[in-house]
Amino acid sequence: MTTFYLAVMIFSALVLLAALSSALAFRFGAPLLLLFLGVGLLAGTDGFGIEFSNDALTFYVGSLALAVILFDSGFGTAFKTFRRIAAPAVLLATAGVLITAALVAVAAAVILDFSLLEGFLLGAIVASTDAAAVFFLMRIGGIHVVDKVSSTLEVESGINDPMAIFLTMTLVSMLSVQGSGAEETLDMVLHFLREIGFGLLFGIGGGMLTILIANSFGLNRGLAPILVLTVALLVFSATGAAGGSGFMAVYIAGLIAGNRRVRFSGAIRRFQEGMTWLAQIIMFLLLGLLATPHRFPEIFLPALALALFLVFVARPVAVWLCLFLFDYRPRETNFIAWIGLRGAASILLAILPAIYGLENAGLFFNIVFVMVLVSLILQGWMLAPVARFLDLVRPRASGALETVEVDLPGNAKHELLVYRLAEGAPVLEGALIPRWAIPSLVVRDGLSMRYFYAGDLKAGDYLYLFVVPGMSYLLDRLFADPDTIDGSGEESLLGTEVLMPDRPLGELRAIEPTVAIPAGSEETRIADFIKERLGGKPHIADRLHLGPLSLIVREADEAHNVMSIGVWREPEDDNTPLVFRAIRARFARLFLKFRR
Repeated sequence: MTTFYLAVMIFSALVLLAALSSALAFRFGAPLLLLFLGVGLLAGTDGFGIEFSNDALTFYVGSLALAVILFDSGFGTAFKTFRRIAAPAVLLATAGVLITAALVAVAAAVILDFSLLEGFLLGAIVASTDAAAVFFLMRIGGIHVVDKVSSTLEVESGINDPMAIFLTMTLVSMLSVQGSGAEETLDMVLHFLREIGFGLLFGIGGGMLTILIANSFGLNRGLAPILVLTVALLVFSATGAAGGSGFMAVYIAGLIAGNRRVRFSGAIRRFQEGMTWLAQIIMFLLLGLLATPHRFPEIFLPALALALFLVFVARPVAVWLCLFLFDYRPRETNFIAWIGLRGAASILLAILPAIYGLENAGLFFNIVFVMVLVSLILQGWMLAPVARFLDLVRPRASGALETVEVDLPGNAKHELLVYRLAEGAPVLEGALIPRWAIPSLVVRDGLSMRYFYAGDLKAGDYLYLFVVPGMSYLLDRLFADPDTIDGSGEESLLGTEVLMPDRPLGELRAIEPTVAIPAGSEETRIADFIKERLGGKPHIADRLHLGPLSLIVREADEAHNVMSIGVWREPEDDNTPLVFRAIRARFARLFLKFRR
C-alpha cells in the first residue's frame, strides 16, 4: 500500500505541475504541450530518475486519451462549419496525409538510409497535425484568423488522425511479417475500406445513441456528462473490436451529438473541456516519461533535417496540391501549410514499432520525438508572427465577455450573455435591444440590480441578457466601441432593406429559390405575414426565419404595422472546386431561364 500511495502522490504531483505550467504558456506564449512534455522529460530516466518503460500501457492509455480529445473536438464542431469546408478538409486529412508520408519516406531513405517501406512508416507517423497544439496557441496568442482558414484547420485536425493511424498500423504489420506482395496489398485495401466503413457506420449509430441516452436517462445534471463520455468510449471500443476505426467513429459520434438538442449540453461541454485537458496532460506526461533524452544526440542531426523537410517541403507541397482547386488565396494556403504542428498523436504512433517488435523501434521513437519537439518550438512560437505577416488576423470582436448555455426545465435552451458597455456604444445612444434578447441584470460599480430598476445604462456597466442560442453574434455591435464597428454588424442585425411591405410573399423566391413558403400564402403581403407570425405586435429587430432567409422588422408604426422590412442571409464561404462551381452556375442559369 505504501508503494501505491507513493505512486499516486508522484503522478498527482506531476499532473499538478503540468497544469500549473499553463501560467508560463499564457505569459510567454510558449506551446503548452511542449511544457507538458518537458515535465515528463524532467521527471523521467534522465531527469529525476523515474523509471518508466511500459510501451503497451502508454499506447493504450494514450489511445483512450486521444479518443476523449477527438470526441470533444467533434462535439464542438458545428455542422455549418463542417459543411462549409468539408471537401478541402477531408482532402487534406486523406490525400494530404498520404502525400506528406510519401515525401517524408523519400527524405528518410536519403538521410537515414531507410528502405522506402520504413521511410513510409516514419512519414505516416508524423503525417497528421495536432489540433490541441494549433488551437491552444491561437487562443493564448490572441490570434483570430479569418473564418475559412480557422474552420479548415479545425476540421482537418479533427479527422486526419484516423488516416495516419490506419497507415501506421498497416505499415507496421507489413514490416513485422516482411511481406508486401499482391495478396498483402489486397488485404490492406480491404482493411482500409473496413476501417472507414465501420468507422462511419458506428460513428453515426453512436451519435444517435448518445443523443437517445442523454435525453432519456440524463435526468441529473451531474450524471449526464458521465453518460455521454461513457457512450463515447463504448463507441470507440466497439468500433475497434469490430475492425473499424474507433478514432473516426468517436469523432463522428461527437459531431452528430454536438449538433442536436441534448439535455444539459452546457454541463456536458464544460465537463468535456476539463476531461480533454486532463487527457492531454496524462498523454504528454506518459510520453515524456517514456523518452530517453540521452539517446537524442546520436540522431539529432538527421531528425532535425527531417523535421525541417517536413515543415518547409512535405507539408506545404501536400497542402498546395490538395487546395489548388479550391477558392483559397495564396496567403491562406501558405498559413494552412505552416500551421501543421505535430504533437501527441505522432509520438503515440511511434510506440507501435516497439509493440510489434520491429528492429529499429527505438530509432523510430527517438526520431519522431525530436521532430515533434522541433515542430512545437519552430512552428509554435512563430504562429502569431506568421499570421500577422500574411495579414490573416482579424480584429478581436467586441463580443460578450462570457457566454453560458442555460438548460431549463422542459428542455428549453437559452444562452446567458455578459457584456461590458463601451464608451459611446450604440445602445447608450438610443439603439434598441431586440425583443428576443431579454436583459436581466446590471452590475454597476460592484453592485447588482435588476435591469428595469437600473435606470439608464452607463459606460462600464455589465449587462446580463438571455438570448436564444445562435443569435448572440447579432448583439455584439450594440455594446461595442463605435470605432470598432463596421457596416456588416448593422446589416446582420436589421438586414438589407430590399423588400417592400406590400409585395407578395411569393416574390421571396426571386431572392432565394429554396425558401419555404407556406401553401396558399404566395399572394399574402409580406408585412401581413410577418405581423401574423409575430403575434400581431411586431417590434424593431424582430426576426422571422424562413429557411435560409431571415425577414427582419426595420420599422413599425404605433399600430404595429410593419413599415420597412430587411432580409438577411447568413453568408457562407463556398469552397467547391472552381470547375464544379462553373458547372453548377451554368445549370442554375439554364434552370431559371426554363422557369421564366
